[in-house]
Amino acid sequence: MKRTVLITGASGGIGAAAARLMGSKGWQVAVHYHSGEERARGLCEELRAMGQEAAPFGADVSDMAQVKAMFREIAVRYGEIHVLVNNAGIAQQKLFTDIGEEEWDRMFDINVKGMFHCTQAALPQMIHRKSGKIINLSSIWGMVGASCEVHYSAAKAAVIGMTKALAKELGPSGIQVNCVAPGVIDTPMNGQLDEETLEALKEETPLGILGSPEHVAGVIAFLASSAADFITGQVISPNGGFVIT
Repeated sequence: MKRTVLITGASGGIGAAAARLMGSKGWQVAVHYHSGEERARGLCEELRAMGQEAAPFGADVSDMAQVKAMFREIAVRYGEIHVLVNNAGIAQQKLFTDIGEEEWDRMFDINVKGMFHCTQAALPQMIHRKSGKIINLSSIWGMVGASCEVHYSAAKAAVIGMTKALAKELGPSGIQVNCVAPGVIDTPMNGQLDEETLEALKEETPLGILGSPEHVAGVIAFLASSAADFITGQVISPNGGFVIT
């Protein structure tokens, strides 16, 4: 039986790298997008050209109705979802005193509520099947905090708390829940940082390099595999030594 993975926010960066890697390992890939429809469709065409199965599905993850509709569409095409990768997210750099209420709410709506919506939609079939894997994307800033990114850090810290609590709750149902907390990764999300800032971050990283989306995708693929069947409630941080706990 073909296994299906849903990767939210898969139209670019880490999500696209994870889709490529999972597809190469024989997974059917449900590629979620919100604003990046063209990139998502291009990614699916790329995967299909290599003999892999992939299809794009659009939804605003902060809207439960849209998420449920997306899951129905995925069910029609692929049946059950075996692995959910909650990768969709946004970031923003801003002084705490300048953050508006709408900006604060939007940060949590996408990064936390979106994860809540997708996980709730995926769980009934996983619980019925007594198996499944949920992989949540956080950040090193959710572990240690970042100046001028208080709302982002707080949302990503919430992802870690949600992961640990869900792992305890869902373990008896045979479901593993883990978290990947990347360090500084060379993605479009970090494209807003100037060259001086990126160089400073590189110098602060013991390995002396920025991470690539493929570095993170490798951790996601491992957690999705049978090799990680006895791992749950963990935060794995591919960060080049930037944060060592």
